[in-house]
Amino acid sequence: MGIADLLRGVEAAGEFGVWLGRLDGVPVFTHRAERTHYSASTMKLPVAMAMMLQVEAGELALDQPVTVHNDFASAAGGRFGVNPAEDEAPATWTKLGTEVQLGWLAAEMITKSSNLATDLVLEQVGVEAANAVLAQYGSGLSAIRRGIDDVEAQAAGISNEMSPADLAAVLVAVGNDKGASGDYLRDLLAANEWNGEIPAGVPAGTRVEHKNGWDARIRHDGGIVRPADAEAFVLTVSTTSSLPDAEAQRLIAAVATEAWDHRHDLEAVR
Repeated sequence: MGIADLLRGVEAAGEFGVWLGRLDGVPVFTHRAERTHYSASTMKLPVAMAMMLQVEAGELALDQPVTVHNDFASAAGGRFGVNPAEDEAPATWTKLGTEVQLGWLAAEMITKSSNLATDLVLEQVGVEAANAVLAQYGSGLSAIRRGIDDVEAQAAGISNEMSPADLAAVLVAVGNDKGASGDYLRDLLAANEWNGEIPAGVPAGTRVEHKNGWDARIRHDGGIVRPADAEAFVLTVSTTSSLPDAEAQRLIAAVATEAWDHRHDLEAVR
C-alpha cells in the first residue's frame, strides 16, 4: 500500500497533507502540501531558529538567565497564561519564580514540547522574529502570530498556521545549515522525546530530527530521517481530522514506513 492509498483510506475523516523529499528541497511526493493547518507545536522549530539567529548576532545568549513566569502579553491585548493542565512537560513548571538559562528552556521547548518554555523563549525572541524566519523559508501562507495558550487571541481568530510544505522548508534549512547553530538545532530535534509518529515508522535507532505537534483533532510531525544506508530524506505529515489520536499517529508512522521502504529510490514512492 502506497502513501496515496493510505491517504485515500482516511480522506473522509478530515484534512491530510504530506511533503516528502530530500535535503535539496525538491519534493518527490506531495499531497495537499500547501494547505495550512493549525500549527500546534510545530511552530516551536521556527521559534528555535529565530533564537539561534539572535544568538549568532549577539542579541541573545544561550547561557543568559530567564526568570520563569506564567504571565505573557496577548496578541489580542491584555495578558494570558499557559494552562498547566494542557502542558505535558512538567519540568519548567517546577522552576516558577527562579532563573534558568535560555538554552535550558529551548531544550524543554523542543525535546519535551513544553508550552511554558515555548512562551518564555518566544518572549525573548519576539513573535515577529519567529514569523520572519518562517516567512523567509516558507511560502508566506504559514504564520506565527501568537504564543501557546493565548486564548484571547485564539478567540479573536489570531492563529498559528503551518503547511506541510512550509514545515518541510524550515527543516530543509536546518538540515543544510553547516554552522554551529545547525548542529545545535539538529541535535535538539534528534533528542525529541515524543516519538509516536515518524520515528515509530522507521527502524529503532534511526536518527530522526523531528518536531511534532498535537491538539484536539490535530496530529502533525515533520522530520529529517537519516538512514545509515541511504541519503537523508525530509517528511512532513499534517492531520486535522476526526481520527482517534492514536490512529492519526499510526497513519503518520505508516507514511514514514512507506518513505523508509523507498529510501534507495525515493522517486518510486506513490
